Formats: sequence, structure tokens, C-alpha cells
Amino acid sequence: MSEWISHFFSTYLSGLYFPNMRITDIVEIGIVAFVLYEIMVWIKNTKAWMLLKGIIMLALFILVAAIFNMQTILFLARGSISVLVIAAVVVFQPELRRALEKLGEKNFLANLVAFDKNRENERFTDETIEGLVSACFEMGSVKTGALIVVEQAIHLNEFERTGIELDCIVSAQVLINIFEHNTPLHDGAIIVRGNRITSATCYLPLSDNLQISKDLGTRHRAALGMSEVSDALVIVVSEETGKVSVAAGGQLVRGVTPEYLTTRLSQMQYKNPEVENKRFTIWKGRQKDEA
Repeated sequence: MSEWISHFFSTYLSGLYFPNMRITDIVEIGIVAFVLYEIMVWIKNTKAWMLLKGIIMLALFILVAAIFNMQTILFLARGSISVLVIAAVVVFQPELRRALEKLGEKNFLANLVAFDKNRENERFTDETIEGLVSACFEMGSVKTGALIVVEQAIHLNEFERTGIELDCIVSAQVLINIFEHNTPLHDGAIIVRGNRITSATCYLPLSDNLQISKDLGTRHRAALGMSEVSDALVIVVSEETGKVSVAAGGQLVRGVTPEYLTTRLSQMQYKNPEVENKRFTIWKGRQKDEA
């Protein structure tokens, strides 16, 4: 048996090269594979997918030109590479910005470094959730349109500046009064940060997704567009049907129930600070003056 194995290796595997694999090489392969996977998922979930297909078609055209030795086309392709790279950066600018923002949202260092010591205070309470849910479905019952942006990790200062600055506690009565017909603040969106309404009558970017249903109006397109450029949760109350919809991560869920909306908002709340990584609380200074 041993002779057969040695004969097999000497006959078939003697000319093969087996590289010296180190632990760092395996780690590098894993990192590269993970990065490539994340890039592919990012491309697929954005409009960059359609642009990428166009680039692939252009690359195939150049390949055919190279096979048939079409020198003029190859000369133009070589001269256009630098221009195409710059054009790709310009065209993909919104997607690249969103990708960098998503990278900044990763909080794997949050437990080690207190970048924002008051982040807990920016998360809303159960009373705020109750006010949001109650107001949305009360407005839906009388078909009062509404557009509410609930901020998460990415601050929405640039969109706040498009509206009228406010600073008031979130409550069902305030929300219903803001979106009441013919009131000065009813048009546009409001932005909620923590337990407070920071701005009203804000303008949001409209989604250019061609797969959106044609029966959706401007409010829903604005909600979807906002969810594409930020990590915010956007609540829409339809003025035509009275249905409540939720947009997040470029996806729109229509006709949600109060229980569904409560669950989505509860998922955004800050985890119980009493049980979150107690081993770091002393280092972060969060046990100061605690009982």
C-alpha cells in the first residue's frame, strides 16, 4: 500500500507546486473573500447593478475588438480608460457615499471606544413609540397624509436644514396637529431624533427606482429615497388610502399593522444599558454617581 502511494505521488504529483501556507495567508484569503462578497452584495442591492452590466457589455465589446485585432477601437479604448475611471467615480458617487456611511455604521469598536457617550440619551422611549404608532393610525383612519423620518446612526442635518427647525417632545397630539390639513407645517416630512421632533416641512430625495409601483405617490417615493441614502426608518401615511407603510434600507413595506410598526420601532431602541457590556462601563465612565 505504501509503495502504491509513493508511486502515485512520484508519477502524478511530482511536477505540481504546493505553496507554503501560513496562518496569515489563510486570514488574508478570508478577508479578501469577505470584501469581494460585500462588494457584490452592495452592487446587487443598488442601482450600480444596472451600471455594472453596462460596463460588462462594454468590456465584452473591447474583448471582441481585441480578438479580431481592431486597432482603431483598441486605440480609443486605451485612451479612454482614465476618463472612464473618473466618470465611474462621478456616476457611482451616491452609492460610494452610502457604502462609506454603512462602513461607518459598523459598531465593532463601540464597546471599546466611547465615541458617543450620550448615544443612549438619543434613543427614544416607549412613550415615543406609543405616540408615533398612535398618531400614524389615527391619521390613517381619517386619511391624513404624513411623512415621518426616525433618525438612527446617520445624522440627517443636511435634510433638517431644508425645513423649519423645531424642538419638541414627540406625542400623538403634536404629530396629528403638524400634519393636519391647511396647517403651516403639514407639507413635507418631519425628522425625529430620540424623543424630540427636530424639524418639519423637510424635503427628502425621491427614489429613482424604476421598479416602484406606479400607484405610489410622492410621499412614498420620498420615503423610499430617504431610506436609500440613510439608515433612517421612514413612516408614511397615505392620504389616498389611509394605509401606513414603512421604508428602511431601500425596501418599502406597505399596509403595516400597529403591531408591526411597534416591533420595528422597538428594534431601534437602545439595548438595555444595565446589561450591555458591563465590563466596559467603568472604563467608559458610565457608573458615575450610580446607586
